[in-house]
Amino acid sequence: MSGIFKDDRKATYLNAEGADRPLISPLGDAVVNHARRYRLSRLRAQMALHDVAALLLYDPVNIRYAFDCSNMQVWTAHNPMRYALILAGGPAIMFEFAHCEHLNDGLPGIDELRTAITYMFMARGDKARGFVDDWADEIADLVRGNGGANLRIAADKLDVHAVHALEARGMTVTDGTALTELARAIKSPEEIALMRWTIRVCEAGMARIYEHSVPGATERELWAHLHFENARSGGDWLETKLLTAGPNTNPWYRECGDRPVQAGEMISFDTDMIGPYGYCADLSRSWICGYLPMNDTQKRLYDTALAQITHNLALVQPGTRFAEFNARSWRIPDRHVNYRYSLAAHGVGMADEYPVIPLHVDFDDRATDARFEPGMVICIESLIGEAGSESVKLETQVLVTETGHERLDSFPWEAP
Repeated sequence: MSGIFKDDRKATYLNAEGADRPLISPLGDAVVNHARRYRLSRLRAQMALHDVAALLLYDPVNIRYAFDCSNMQVWTAHNPMRYALILAGGPAIMFEFAHCEHLNDGLPGIDELRTAITYMFMARGDKARGFVDDWADEIADLVRGNGGANLRIAADKLDVHAVHALEARGMTVTDGTALTELARAIKSPEEIALMRWTIRVCEAGMARIYEHSVPGATERELWAHLHFENARSGGDWLETKLLTAGPNTNPWYRECGDRPVQAGEMISFDTDMIGPYGYCADLSRSWICGYLPMNDTQKRLYDTALAQITHNLALVQPGTRFAEFNARSWRIPDRHVNYRYSLAAHGVGMADEYPVIPLHVDFDDRATDARFEPGMVICIESLIGEAGSESVKLETQVLVTETGHERLDSFPWEAP
């Protein structure tokens, strides 16, 4: 048997209320509302540091972070139909997609609710320019009415014609990405509680994958079990489709397909799950189809991947600079270099976030120059493969504490 017995893993990680019921969060409104207030305060603090009069948000993840309002997030990620404007020392305004204003009822961070002006070509065609002007007039009037002489606007995602329209009205548009990423990087205890619950739901989904990892199941069928558990327990979406088996695991990044998994093949996956409360559970595991023992090659690959995770995890300490982490990090053997993952670690919150620390092979003087800070949540990554082999993918999610780190996930590694 690879890893702990199947029935033990099922009993530990599947929904204790029964396979036919969703997981119900035990967290109350007080936790959620405290997290909401904290997140908005983080954005406002970054606005002050960057000396901007307003922060304009189109990225639905940033809007969720600021206000906790959710509306067609995947669709609006590529259709700029709703946005938020936070004014320094002034109101926080949500511009909602028409006829969806009720979705923002009761959210404490929103001081004013307006209907969004849609200027995208899909909706406006050859009349789009007039709507861009209407949109820019409203934004510029709000900034002038609140910011005094400061006309600097930080924006996370903005179409080029919208930028030009604001500039034509005397605004200076700056990149708001650094502002939002730095704000999101440090989590409050309440955010960690929400993230722990997302991980709980994710691990229940992983247990469903494990339970169905039998010969004949297709990669897509296995991947669907994570979607199912996430959706029925209040989660949002999966960012990728990274579950493959056997020869499809190498090279990495193939998406799951309709190939039936064979007994004895390695199944490897990366959850990239945006779960309940909008938080991400980014976990990777690999195990054998049919609960069979690993062969010698699989065992060697798995042992190597786990050695990388264990070594690098121990280096996650508050105050450690990323260059120091890199210098002391686990060195990938030459036979695996061409099949490596591109990074050793990255931040995670409501999605994959700042910072990203390249694997030592790719680390140079252009890598991010910063340090681990308490409140960061970091994913430690490993991908091990070689010529003609399968790939083993492992990843764990950890909180940087005042004194070290704490793993947030507990789904077991295999015992090769």
